[in-house]
Amino acid sequence: MSAVVNNSASKGSVIFAYLVVYFVWGSTFFFIHKALSDFTPFVLGSLRFFAASVILLTYCKLKGYKLFNKKVVKQACITGFLLLFIDMGALIWAEQHVSSGIAAIMAAAAALWFIILDKPQWKNNFSSLPIVLGLIMGFVGVIMLFAEQITIASDESQRLLNIFCMFLLILGSIAWTIGSLYSKYSKDKNENQGEDLHVMVKTSWQMITAGVLFSIVATVNGEFSAFEPSEISNGGWFSLVYLITFGSILAFGSYIWLIQNRPVTEVSTYAYVNPVVAVALSYFFTDDIITSLQIGGLGVVLVSVALMNWDLYKNSKFFKKIKKKKNVKASDSEQLHMSN
Repeated sequence: MSAVVNNSASKGSVIFAYLVVYFVWGSTFFFIHKALSDFTPFVLGSLRFFAASVILLTYCKLKGYKLFNKKVVKQACITGFLLLFIDMGALIWAEQHVSSGIAAIMAAAAALWFIILDKPQWKNNFSSLPIVLGLIMGFVGVIMLFAEQITIASDESQRLLNIFCMFLLILGSIAWTIGSLYSKYSKDKNENQGEDLHVMVKTSWQMITAGVLFSIVATVNGEFSAFEPSEISNGGWFSLVYLITFGSILAFGSYIWLIQNRPVTEVSTYAYVNPVVAVALSYFFTDDIITSLQIGGLGVVLVSVALMNWDLYKNSKFFKKIKKKKNVKASDSEQLHMSN
């Protein structure tokens, strides 16, 4: 994946966008957990994605973007089903029973599935020692998290529920990966055929798809019939508005802007910060127990993500600049030694 580095982007704008992507995205796991104190899972997903899609689509209309292309919208709906319904549905449901920190760490571990499921890149990925080592470490980290959920369970039924939630989070990560890869390769094909829509428009259709599906499930399972807006606390409404505006619109918009203005390898560092933010918020502002095994699993997963991205970092401009500076210093030192 390439990115255009825009040197004209102001330093202040870049810093602000990074703060949003680092901390807002990391905080969404916490606010999902908080919102679930008032909302049922599928009502929460329905309201969040419908509201965000309306705001985004209105913005796209005002900007004059083309809003519809049958083929592209169909692809966006498939992507929305996998990314925002399956993955977010699994995440929201699981956060009823596991901490937001665990959910965030498992989300970071999605890098494992990108390596395993991106078949066109198998030759490059599995011939790289750092990637293979990162893959192994990633699974060790996930196993540590499973063990943590088993050890903190108070009884057998809670243990089984925790394990089920962990498998649900893995299923969501796999769906996220498949949807992302599908979006990536369909985007390349659409661009070659001149049929693509603006990314914000496609995101709007993805959110509409998720909103419809969340609404169908919430209606069928009785969540909407039991929903009483008057019973929602101010904190619940605040969490929902935060997820709509900051989580689904501001953070995503900042991420897209950064991708267009900064190196992708630099932007990808959000994957290391998000779970740390989520674990910190979970520790300081909830009653969730943060165990040493969970912290260890977090560390192992983050190192594994770094290893799996090592080839990208190694070839990035940032690392090349460092290497160039080291070579220059070594050359100057050698010349000084020879002159002496």
